[in-house]
Amino acid sequence: MDTTLRDALRDRAQAFHSLHVRRGGAPLALANAWDAASARLTEEAGAPAIATSSAGAAWALGFGDGDRLTPEEALALVARVVRAVRVPVTADIEGGYAEDPAGVARTVEGVLAAGAVGVNLEDARYEGAALLPVAEQAARIAAARAAADTAGVPLFLNARTDTYLRGIGAPEGRLAATLERAAAYVAAGADGVFVPGVTDLDTVAQLAEGIAVPLNILVGPGAPSVAELGKAGAARVSLGSSVASAAYAVARRAAAELHAEGTYSTLSEPVTYGEFNALFDR
Repeated sequence: MDTTLRDALRDRAQAFHSLHVRRGGAPLALANAWDAASARLTEEAGAPAIATSSAGAAWALGFGDGDRLTPEEALALVARVVRAVRVPVTADIEGGYAEDPAGVARTVEGVLAAGAVGVNLEDARYEGAALLPVAEQAARIAAARAAADTAGVPLFLNARTDTYLRGIGAPEGRLAATLERAAAYVAAGADGVFVPGVTDLDTVAQLAEGIAVPLNILVGPGAPSVAELGKAGAARVSLGSSVASAAYAVARRAAAELHAEGTYSTLSEPVTYGEFNALFDR
């Protein structure tokens, strides 16, 4: 990697790490983007960093969510987002778009080449068993960590576990199972742990207490506020695919209104043509 690029990525990565304040501080709040325009709008709203949504990106490219993109398609999207903004970017790379740890390492190399300085790497499977075995996922995390270390960039590796999102095991054992996975992932090189599917403040507090690195929580309508989650111990909160879902809901409502009623009220509060052009005119 070119020395100038490595130094720039290192600076951005360190800045991104510094946004994760633990133990009652204000969490890093991420409204996930899925293309360059949504990333610029998010940056313009004051976001200190941009996170991509793999689901939103897949939908925009004509695929369903769940490791259906090729690495090339996913990384091209990341590169477009990075070019559109000035703040650090973290990329949702699902399961790494690879069958084995070596493939995950290649994807991470591509993420860095695209200019992103963080990744989400999940343990969910979309065929067969619901989650990868702990040791197998730890090996994939270790490969990702080694790829970043070789490049000389302190990539923020956010290890996602779907124990709660997929309802793995008996409810009474889910906390312990999550903490077990988190510990293995941290030992393998994870800088953060992402536990979607839980917003109960007591559980968030137990997770934050039991996990040695910053905790990321998935939020949306009905979840506690960012401040409440921060007080419970969350260091990062993400909207995930819900922003893309809401945007596409507007598209569906507008189309339905046009074809059923012949009217256009759904489109009464747009980001204007001039505003969009101004976002990219800098």
